[in-house]
Order: sequence, then C-alpha cells, then structure tokens
Amino acid sequence: MRVLLLNFTSVISLIFIFLIDINPYSTYIPNQLFMIFKTLWQNKSVSKDKLSDIKEFSDNFNYKTNIHLRFIDFDLMGHVNNSVYFTYLEIARSKYWEEIIQWDWKKTGIVIAHAELDYISPVVMNDKIAVHVRTSRIGNTSFDLDYQIVKIKGNAEEVCSKGKTVCIAVDYASGKPTAIPEKEKTKMLNFEQLL
Repeated sequence: MRVLLLNFTSVISLIFIFLIDINPYSTYIPNQLFMIFKTLWQNKSVSKDKLSDIKEFSDNFNYKTNIHLRFIDFDLMGHVNNSVYFTYLEIARSKYWEEIIQWDWKKTGIVIAHAELDYISPVVMNDKIAVHVRTSRIGNTSFDLDYQIVKIKGNAEEVCSKGKTVCIAVDYASGKPTAIPEKEKTKMLNFEQLL
C-alpha cells in the first residue's frame, strides 16, 4: 500500500509541476486538489493525537482541593458550563495561595495575564471533582500555575480538564509588575521542589 501511495504522490506531483510550468498563474488546479496533494506529499505518521496526551494524569501535583458543585454551574445540557471551569481554577489557586504559599495580599497583588483550558470530558450533576494545582515556572515578576480538574471515582481520578494561568505580581501603588516577594517565592520553590 505504501509503495502505491508513493507512486500516486509522484504522479500527482509531476502533474502539478507540469501544470504550473505551463502557466504559473493558472487557477485551473482547485485548492482542494492542492490540499490533498500536500497531505499525501508530507506523508507524516501521527503516533497519537493531542487528546490522548492531555488525558494522561500527572502525579506531579502536591496540592489538591475538592470543589463543591452548585446548581448554578450547570447549563441546559446538564453539564458544567465551560465558563465555570475558570471559576474552579480561581477557587483552587486562591486556596493554594492561602494554605500553602500564604501570600501577603496587603503588600503585593496578583493579576492573571493569561488563562487557558483544555476540556477533555464533561462534569455532570452527581460527579465529585477536585482540582490539582502546582507552580510550574517562577520568573522575576511572573509565575505559571498548572491545573488538573479531576472526577473522583472511588480511589481513582479521571482527568476532565487541564489548564494553565500566567500570574504577575503587581505593586498596588504603581499598578505595575513587581518582583515576586522573596518569602512567597521561597515557599513556592520549596513546596514544588523547583530548586
């Protein structure tokens, strides 16, 4: 089959080159034919799709908090609305900062510069969920938090979503980015073993 495919792509490429050589401005070749040719020409094999990478549970998280589902979280489809997942991330990171990092909010604030989430499977009414949080990168004024939203099924956990936020330390007086306070930075480094 592979030999046949390579011969087919060779024939298509010769036709393509011939037609372009005749008239480089020709619109005779439809875009769809070009896309098929391009796909066959690249002939790349995909080992596994992105979803299977995302679904894999990571045990590199040291912090987990349970999230209580509210009736208002659900939409007409009977599952948690996609915008509510960001609220779950906010609840989890607030608890993480309070319980583990003990962030001093009177001195330095934090703003979220970027937030992303990969949805894997829906959360429905009777699910029990938790959010894992970890600091994955620490810079001078910013740091990244990674998240896993999981369904708890007995002793097992199934990943529902994975997310990330880029957090920036902000000076209240100037409203501009500032260095992450040393006390909080040290606690993140030690807790996450990022040393």
